[in-house]
Amino acid sequence: MTEIPSFTGDAAPFGGGDPYADYRTADFPFTHLADLADRRLGAGVIAANDEFFAERENMLLPEPAHFDPERFGHKGKIMDGWETRRRRGVSAEQPHPTADDHDWALVRLGAPGVVRGIVIDTAHFRGNYPQAVSVEGTSVPGSPSPEDLLSDDVKWTSLVPRTAVGGHAANGFAVSVEQHFTHLRVNQHPDGGIARLRVYGEVVPDPAWLTALGTFDLLALENGGRVEDASDRFYSPAAHTIHPGRSRKMDDGWETRRRRDKGNDWVSYHLVGQAEIRAVEIDTAYLKGNSAGWAALSVRDGDAGQWTEILPRTRLQPDTNHRFVLASAPAADQVRIDIYPDGGISRLRLFGSLTEPGAAALAARHHELGG
Repeated sequence: MTEIPSFTGDAAPFGGGDPYADYRTADFPFTHLADLADRRLGAGVIAANDEFFAERENMLLPEPAHFDPERFGHKGKIMDGWETRRRRGVSAEQPHPTADDHDWALVRLGAPGVVRGIVIDTAHFRGNYPQAVSVEGTSVPGSPSPEDLLSDDVKWTSLVPRTAVGGHAANGFAVSVEQHFTHLRVNQHPDGGIARLRVYGEVVPDPAWLTALGTFDLLALENGGRVEDASDRFYSPAAHTIHPGRSRKMDDGWETRRRRDKGNDWVSYHLVGQAEIRAVEIDTAYLKGNSAGWAALSVRDGDAGQWTEILPRTRLQPDTNHRFVLASAPAADQVRIDIYPDGGISRLRLFGSLTEPGAAALAARHHELGG
């Protein structure tokens, strides 16, 4: 595992110009994975002990934190993040908080799964960030209330031990706990502000739910599908193609740079498990002058399997949802879309059902991870 850079201490006070000019960040080895705390997957910050200066929900906004140096409200500076009031001790003789004093927020993951890395971003919190942070996780089925999660019989597992962090920085932590989690408890010691929270990992869906559905989108991120690789990610990531819902703007899809050779672009995916695909949707919503010209689909079963074409090279129209019913397709756990010659698609949906071996493997993994 690549060593994770660490940032501590204050950032300089904002002196004007680009507020991100002195922002401290790094390339973390897990950010290619799905963000399990993505609001678009249904994640939410369901409770916090304090949010005096800035609301807890800001932590899950998908865009980078914004800073307006002139924006003040009745409670003080308005920050784009979660910010608590300053903690105090119990008396004039003991004015400082104790070592155990801290603020907390409960986060419901939008897609439960295995956490591989966490980024606690303190962007624009230069002198008002927490001294340290810690993160715990738990797995509770259904839709527990904050009171349910805070009860004494809920077991919490440490994902990030209490660790010093820096202001105006992306503080990243690799996680090596092989468990299934549905909720996190984010702690800041003793108080302060966090701009954004990102929780990178692998979706582990509930096999009972997928079995009850029968036919579902085998590639959807929330169902456990994932992008394996892509030929080009110049304008936007290929992972957008398996996000929930339809694309809402041009960059909410996958778009490549313009090719100047005779090749083509592609994305390879893993399905949630071995399955039989019966119907396909290829959507080019909002891609009007830059959609792919043609597309073809191939599948294979296992890394050593042979690729089999299930949809021949087919003309695509701009800003259009294309639907195809397949006469037959072999059982497979991987799929590849080739687009010609370049351009993009906004969504790819593959509807079908798990095979018996696929369903059994998914159930075994879910049980192994404590789900």
